[in-house]
Amino acid sequence: MRYGYKASAEQFGTRELLESALHAEWVGLRSVAVSDHFQPWRHSTGRAPAALTWLGALAYASERITMGTSVLTPTMRYQPAIVAQAFASMAQLAPGRVFLGVGTGEAMNEQPATGAPWPGAKERRQRLEEAIVLIRRLWSEERVDFDGQFYGCARATVYERPDEPIPIYIAAAGPLAAKLVGRQGDGFICTSGKPMELYTELLAHVESAAREAGRDPNSIEKMIEIKVSYDTDHETAERACEWWAALGLSAEEKQGVDDPVEMERLADQSAHNAAKRFIVSNDPDEVVDRIAPYVELGFTHLLFHGPGHAQQRFLELFAADVLPRLRDRFGD
Repeated sequence: MRYGYKASAEQFGTRELLESALHAEWVGLRSVAVSDHFQPWRHSTGRAPAALTWLGALAYASERITMGTSVLTPTMRYQPAIVAQAFASMAQLAPGRVFLGVGTGEAMNEQPATGAPWPGAKERRQRLEEAIVLIRRLWSEERVDFDGQFYGCARATVYERPDEPIPIYIAAAGPLAAKLVGRQGDGFICTSGKPMELYTELLAHVESAAREAGRDPNSIEKMIEIKVSYDTDHETAERACEWWAALGLSAEEKQGVDDPVEMERLADQSAHNAAKRFIVSNDPDEVVDRIAPYVELGFTHLLFHGPGHAQQRFLELFAADVLPRLRDRFGD
C-alpha cells in the first residue's frame, strides 16, 4: 500500500501549495499528486499554479516522496513532445520519484488556453493514446521521426532522457478509457465518491484489455484519489467541503463548461451537495471503514484530498489519527 496527498492547485497559490506538499512528506505520506489546471473551478477564489513549474520546485525541494500529475492532458494545451521533455527534466531532479498522470481533459482547461474547438470523447481518447506512444518514444530513442494522425516530430531528441522509464498513469471514468489503461497504462487513476459498481466495471475493463494486449493486469498500479474531510470537529469538516461544491454537479451539468465564472455559478446553486463526494467525519475509525471498500476492490495507491483551507491542520490530524489505523489495517 502507498498513501499520498492530493495537492489542490485549483484552490491554493504556488508557495502555499508547495509548503503543503512538503508538509505531507514531513508527516509521513509517500506521494504527492497535483492537478494540472489552466483555470480553477472557481473564478472568485480559485488559483491555478503552472503544474510543470511547480513540480520542478517540489522535485528539487523534496527528499523521499514520489510525485506527478493527477492529471495532465498532453493533447491540446501541451504538445506531447513538450510533456516528454518536461518530465524527463523532472526525473533528473528526482530520479525514480516521478510519474506522469494523464487524461483526456476538460474543456475548462484546454479550450480557453488554445481557442480550439473542444473535440468529442472519441477524438480525445485517440489523441491521448497517440500522445502516450510519442512520449515513450521520445524518452527511449535518440532521434524520433513521428507522423501520426494528430502529432508529428522530425529528428526530435530529448537530450536529458530519463535513466529509467517514467511510469504513465491514465485516468479513466468510463469503459473505453479503462481499456486504454489496460493496453497502455503503467497505472490507473480514478476518484472516489461514485457508485461502487462503477469501479468494479472499470477495473474489469482494465484487466480484460490488459490480458488481450498480452500484459499482466497485476503490473498496473491502481491509484484512487479519496476525498476526505476529517477534523476533530464534525461541523468544521462539513463546512470545509463548501469550496468544492462543483464536485457535486453531475457530469451532464459540467459537460462543456469552459468558464470558471459559470462553473462557480452552477456550483453555488448546488452548494447543499458539496459534501456528497467526500468522506466527512470526526471519527478516524469511520474514515478507515469508509476507505476500506476501495482497498478491497484492489486499489493500492491512495491519494487523500482534504478540501479545507487549513491544509497543514488537515495533514497533521490525518497523519496522527487516520494514517496509523490505515497502516495497521492494510499495511504500508
